[in-house]
Amino acid sequence: MTTEQICIMISIILYLGIVIAVGLRFSKRNKSADDFYLGGRKLGPLVTAMSAEASDMSSWLLMGLPGVAYFFGIAEAAWTAIGLAIGTWVNWLIVAKKIRRYTHKTNSITLPEFFANRYRDKSKLLLLISAVIIVVFFIPYTASGFVACGKLFSTLFGVDYLPAMIISSLVIVAYTALGGFLAASTTDFIQSIVMSVALVIVLGFGISVAGGFPAVIENARELTGYLSLTATHNVHTGEVGSYNALTIASTLAWGLGYFGMPHILLRFMAINDDKKLRLSRRVATVWVVISLTVAVLIGIISYSMSLNNAIPMFESKSAAESIIVAISSVLSEYGILFAFIAGIILAGILASTMSTADSQLLAASSSVSHNIVTGVFGKKSSPKTSLLIARITVLAIAVIGIFLASNPNSSVFDIVSFAWAGFGATFGPVVLFALFWKRSNRYGALAGMISGGVMVFVWKYLIAPMGGVLAIYELLPAFIIACIAIVVVSLLTPAPEKEIQDEFDEVAAMK
Repeated sequence: MTTEQICIMISIILYLGIVIAVGLRFSKRNKSADDFYLGGRKLGPLVTAMSAEASDMSSWLLMGLPGVAYFFGIAEAAWTAIGLAIGTWVNWLIVAKKIRRYTHKTNSITLPEFFANRYRDKSKLLLLISAVIIVVFFIPYTASGFVACGKLFSTLFGVDYLPAMIISSLVIVAYTALGGFLAASTTDFIQSIVMSVALVIVLGFGISVAGGFPAVIENARELTGYLSLTATHNVHTGEVGSYNALTIASTLAWGLGYFGMPHILLRFMAINDDKKLRLSRRVATVWVVISLTVAVLIGIISYSMSLNNAIPMFESKSAAESIIVAISSVLSEYGILFAFIAGIILAGILASTMSTADSQLLAASSSVSHNIVTGVFGKKSSPKTSLLIARITVLAIAVIGIFLASNPNSSVFDIVSFAWAGFGATFGPVVLFALFWKRSNRYGALAGMISGGVMVFVWKYLIAPMGGVLAIYELLPAFIIACIAIVVVSLLTPAPEKEIQDEFDEVAAMK
């Protein structure tokens, strides 16, 4: 192992030590499953904002998005970023305060529990189906984070992908199982800072190595459609494609996914004072806009670095997702100090991965242990036992995620894209109608959830492959179908009981 690699390894080990220490510290504060999954609703506004966005962006921000920008130009990456920025702001603006108040009123600590309590679903179908959906889509989402960790270490140190992925995954599991929600949220706050530092350093260094920003733009302009918002350019094959209005609309639909993301909505539910959400919204929106912009720019800048032979010319989108790893390796060659800085950058990738994986593990675990075992099957247990079940569930789900992440050729962007569509279409419409339409009922919620989830699979695997105008992001059609199903079924079935409508009015009247 070279001196540079040793310095990088020291930086990463120090970082991993910090996050595990956080897990150990908060493990003593968890007295029940409520503490483990929602932290007793004690989050402050800054931790709420930054932990929500760090858990949102994941390794997708530092690996997936730059990789897409590098390989196809700015169209898909830019429209995705724009949709996410708008979705972030709207979600904080209209959903955050409402769901915090409604879940507190209904004494709900998970999203499935909120659906069941909101509609007084005695059949427990809402609880069961929503919990199963969370497990179905979160396990591969978590696996995408494990894939990112494996790629990071295998590329950087020349070790086999599988052991690298397993070891890094076990660290995430360790502090999550120990500290629960408070540990995950606090480390997410730390990780958002590390991610920001990493983005800024990579941007500045990349521009310098690429020969300056004018050179970056000039090189990109030589590729037809590379800098266009209505075209794509495959840097490997040279193929130029169109990016029409329908494709743009479906890409912007990434923003719709926010309304149904359990790990983000949990942050809204956990803040200690809903009046502080305005500050959280401002902080979160500014950070997201800046981070997404820098991530796209890094992808474009990296193409010029490849032309200058500073980093390899990547031949696939999956390979291009290791751009920042390659840039860090180049930076580490400038001396010991720069090697430590490179270690900080790579810790940023770990941070982005961990901040999402820990939240997803908690959400999936809560669905199994709290919603299915306790809620559906009525297996009551003491606070200590319920906490033990929660931790065991985290471990079990992580094992499945590690198994799914065993393929090193998996694309982080593609995995996240599908899981994002799944949550956005199944939960997003239900959340919005539950919060803003008094006439919606449990039958409509069930119809929306099932139709949205089914349509995600149908559109991606049966309809989109037909090509043409049908080859759009599955979230958009699935979201629309789910909304229609909620409205139609709710109107065709009996109105909610007076108790439910009175509760809705009471929450709506809160100032």
